Amino acid sequence: MTIRRLRTLIAIADKKTFSAAADVVHVTHAAISQQMQSLESDLAIALFDRSTRTPELTPDGHKVVLKARNLVEEYDNLVPMALGDGGLDRNITLGAIRTTLTGLTPKAMSILKSKFPELRLRIRPGLTGALFVDIERAVLDAAIVIKPNLVPSGLTFRELAKEPMQLITSMDETELDPLKLLRSRPFIRYDRNTVVGTLIDNWLSSKRIQVSEAMELDSPEAIASMVHAGLGVSIVPDLAVKPVDAVAVRRIGLGAGAPYRTLGLIHRQNDVKKRAINELFSALSIAIQSSSSD
Repeated sequence: MTIRRLRTLIAIADKKTFSAAADVVHVTHAAISQQMQSLESDLAIALFDRSTRTPELTPDGHKVVLKARNLVEEYDNLVPMALGDGGLDRNITLGAIRTTLTGLTPKAMSILKSKFPELRLRIRPGLTGALFVDIERAVLDAAIVIKPNLVPSGLTFRELAKEPMQLITSMDETELDPLKLLRSRPFIRYDRNTVVGTLIDNWLSSKRIQVSEAMELDSPEAIASMVHAGLGVSIVPDLAVKPVDAVAVRRIGLGAGAPYRTLGLIHRQNDVKKRAINELFSALSIAIQSSSSD
């Protein structure tokens, strides 16, 4: 039994098929199959039910996957645990929601790297829900996410900023009443499958506003570009750190009771890379504070 084979087993559990797992661990499908046969031989148990078209984990296989996750995480953290460096001399894999990728994330990572040039950063974009799952599976060390209604057990959410929703229009728009604009202009909807999209939908319902939907997009940059072109109005977060090359649009507050999202850093409790995560949180906080004072 090797760490490599355990990583492969975890990849199969996460991706559901041998072929998809092969892309993750960068080996061929045949090599995946051979590794799993060897692992089953080492453990003397059947990890997969091969009577189905796609091999599925057996009940024993699921139990082994749970233990394998712990073993791989402990192996990955062996050096920082032994040296007591808190992960500052290791790779840090950070997840980040897309709205932070052109503002907050690069600014904060620049601050962090200037203080710890030897720290190796890897950044993976994703939606809040998927990033939470990757934190729980130890695929990521930490992630910049939107606070959910319930934080899963074993994870810590540390608040960074509250970002209120705002209406955006083209610079040529003369109407300034957000409710009138929403009722009379084409509406470019923020993806309803996201936390922000749900917040916006709930607020519109609470105000009994019927919008004339023109399109639905999951990219804030794309939404701003459409609004800039005069194709409609939209509701988006007022980002704590604005992108340097943000498209010019008119921004209008939604008034009292406007919805907001809570931006924060999520990570596992008692992570051995605690010092590195604390420094990461500090860099994010400094980036937000410096932007608010600009």
